[in-house]
Amino acid sequence: MSTTKTSGWTGWVVFAGVILMTVGIFSAVQGLVALIGPSSYYVVTEGGLWLLDVTGWGWWNLIIGLLLVLVGAALLAGQTWARVVAIILVVLNAVGAMLLIPAQPWWSVIVIAIDVLVIYALIVHGREVREDG
Repeated sequence: MSTTKTSGWTGWVVFAGVILMTVGIFSAVQGLVALIGPSSYYVVTEGGLWLLDVTGWGWWNLIIGLLLVLVGAALLAGQTWARVVAIILVVLNAVGAMLLIPAQPWWSVIVIAIDVLVIYALIVHGREVREDG
């Protein structure tokens, strides 16, 4: 019998696992769309025309998406290693959102805020899931 007291944040760790799985599914679908669809993306600017290849971006999103789904499932199962890997992946997600601030500022701020909440829940209260389970 455990003598430690769990807090209401245990539910937030479960929330973090569900969010990781949801974001992973979205990211994997985006990656598949980038790989299956046209591989060229055109951007018209004042100074000219940019041609970008989205194949690498598609593979990155597919791989990260699958990793997020697997880590989210392991986090829900109470695996300690999943907390560490989830934090690393969420930090990478926040950095990616920072790179998108010029293109989509509001979406990036929302993503970063959710990432910070997930990181806090996993670092401060992640151990309680294993003790509570």
